[in-house]
Amino acid sequence: MSTREFIALGTSSQVPTRHRNHNGYLLRWDDEGFLFDPGEGTQRQMTYGDLSARSIHRVFITHFHGDHCLGLAGILQRLSLDRCEHPVSVHYPASGQVYFERLRHASIYHDVLKLLPSPVSAPPSGLVTVLETDKYRVLAHALDHPVPTVGYRLEERSGRTFLPEKLAAFGLKGPLVGQLQREGRVTIGDREVTLEDVTVHRPGCAVAFVMDTRACEGAVALARDADLLVMEATYTAEDQALADDHGHATSVDAARTALSAGARRLCLTHFSQRYLDTLQHLQDARAIFPQTQCLRDLDRVVIPRRTPGGT
Repeated sequence: MSTREFIALGTSSQVPTRHRNHNGYLLRWDDEGFLFDPGEGTQRQMTYGDLSARSIHRVFITHFHGDHCLGLAGILQRLSLDRCEHPVSVHYPASGQVYFERLRHASIYHDVLKLLPSPVSAPPSGLVTVLETDKYRVLAHALDHPVPTVGYRLEERSGRTFLPEKLAAFGLKGPLVGQLQREGRVTIGDREVTLEDVTVHRPGCAVAFVMDTRACEGAVALARDADLLVMEATYTAEDQALADDHGHATSVDAARTALSAGARRLCLTHFSQRYLDTLQHLQDARAIFPQTQCLRDLDRVVIPRRTPGGT
């Protein structure tokens, strides 16, 4: 079965530290790779994680503060150097077009990458669709930060799973199963069999990525019923005033967001260098939302598929 995992390439906010690199996250989703907010050093972190640059198919930038985008220039140049054969789309706030262009052409290199710039215009409220395929869609929502910022949500499309015992009971096999899948019904003798007769509903997974923001409705909308919410927790609860002043979230803000949204799992990241460890972040958050972990560089979080027939 194909891999679905979220890999933390860097988990520090603002500046890298001795133990944490600048932001950077890779979501491996079946046969695609989604890179989120590549800060400085993302290429090197991918090397430590045994991840090829060619595994990147889409890049998502939440905003153009340096710790969320300065690694983009190197990533794009590396993809050209490696002669990446597939196109790579880059999604970013439309208001930051000038910064995207500067990063794209930050230095001299032989640009052979098929790059697809995809600016995102998110209204103050409401989810907007960024892209759609036959397997999933990605949505964005504006967040509450001093500069234009968006969060992203990946939603797998729901489907149906065949039940072998039901297929056998109706005598369905081979080409007839394919016909049933395409057309929704087939005739066996004098009986019509529908897709619902031999399948069960398979709900899709959802992953939400919420970076620099105060607690807001946009964060909750992105995280609604998500299997995994990855959210910044720059500060602990005792520094709530600092978080509010600087447009960031605390570990408590993130935990309350996960709880309000009905998320299944919360991963905290984007920690301020003022903290020597994240024990207080974890204690604050787990008191509200027990299914919480604090990410470390190169942590891998497996995203399980939902059980057919479940919700």
